[in-house]
This record gives sequence, structure tokens and C-alpha cells, in this order.
Amino acid sequence: MKSLRWIQSLAAGPNDVLNANFPPSVLVTTGSGLHDRTVAEHALGLLLLAARRFDQMRDYQLQNKWPAHLGGPQPDRPSDKFTTLRDARVTIWGYGNIAKTLAPHLVAWGAKVRGIARSAGVREGIEVFAEEDVSEILKTTDALVMILPGSESTKDALNAERLKLLPRHAWVVNVGRGTSIDEDALADALNEERIGGAALDVFVKEPLPEESKLWKAKNCFVSPHAAGGRPQDPEELIAYNLRKFLAGQQLKNVI
Repeated sequence: MKSLRWIQSLAAGPNDVLNANFPPSVLVTTGSGLHDRTVAEHALGLLLLAARRFDQMRDYQLQNKWPAHLGGPQPDRPSDKFTTLRDARVTIWGYGNIAKTLAPHLVAWGAKVRGIARSAGVREGIEVFAEEDVSEILKTTDALVMILPGSESTKDALNAERLKLLPRHAWVVNVGRGTSIDEDALADALNEERIGGAALDVFVKEPLPEESKLWKAKNCFVSPHAAGGRPQDPEELIAYNLRKFLAGQQLKNVI
């Protein structure tokens, strides 16, 4: 492929293409923006699962048992559990396009949304804190949604020390990259009931190995990297970049 000059990936992140070791002369553009709606939708679904415990309902159904503890009169917004999005303190770590798509839906359901990114600011009405403030933000988080990209700078961003900062009822949702969480530390935190639970769509190694502690960890829901995989209207991006490429102009989403 000596004549190869440009690769248009439909993936949001560049990792797979970069790992193929194409020569520096090859221009690479990503599918950033094509998965915003689907990943945001999946993240919302995982949050609702965590709050309403649909996973436990299914587990009981398979045993022909009635999960009485989940039905009938329930406390309204207890401070020691994550049971509803209303008034929940939801922190989105990795505040990019997907977060901007997700946040309005969370706000509509009454959540108190905050973001964490490289730089602080207010984005579409959501207060975003700088990464140096993450430790303080985690202490008052009911649900942590991680949408970090995969890179050396984000590896094990949620490590054992930071997991200790989360309240005991807090849930962790990851729809970004599996490498952003120390999986062994997370499994330990779950099994020791130091956090409320985890709903994970991405992992360090996929498919998740049979020997992974996450399979049997307490209150851990495993999703098979299903959030994305359905790029929305990719033809528009491809056509746009092709026109720019043929005209010798700047393309979108250049790595």
C-alpha cells in the first residue's frame, strides 16, 4: 500500500488505526461525533439500570423469585443509596461531545450534573472542573460516568486511591476506554462493598477474559462494548472529508 495517503476511520478513537503502524505520511481521520448519540443513550441506560436495579429483577426472574426488596413502598431519594436520577450528583469524567449529548438528558431527569476535563469552564450550562479537582469532586459523587479516551495520560485514571474517595453508595459507569480504570482495584472495591456498583461497557482486554474478577464481582454489570458500533450518518463525514482531500484542504477529525 505504498500509494496509501489517507484513512477515514469510523471509530471515535484513533487507537486501532494508530496501532496498525501506518507510515507518518498517511493522513488519519477519526469518526469523532458519529457515536455521540448511541454512546450517550447507552450510558443513560446503564445509569438507569444502576438506579432501578433491572439487573437484580432479571436475576430473580430467572430463579422464579419475586424481588420484594425492589417493589412496594420505597424511600424517596435516600442519601445512602443511588436509586434515582432526580437530585443525584452525576459526575461525567471526560467532558467531550458524548458528554455534551448526555448531560441535557440527565438534567431533564433532575440530576445535578458536573463535568471533569483538562480545563475548567461552563459548557452549555454545565460546570466543568479541571482534572486537578477530581479528588474533591469524587467525594460528593453519586454516579460517576467515565468517557475518557484511551491514552497513557488516562491509564488507570480511576485507581485504588481515587476509588476510596467515592461514597459507599456511588456507582461507576464506563463507556469510554477500559484502560482508564484499574480493573483489579475496581473488583476489590466492589467485593469489599466500598462502592455501590459498576456498569461497564469497555475493558482493558476485550472480550473480557474468563478469569477476570469483574465477572463475579458484587453489583457489577458487564456490557459487551455495545455503546457504539453504529456510526450515525457517516456518509456526511466521509463525503465532506473526501471533497476536502481532493481539494487539498483541511479535513475534519485529523489525528
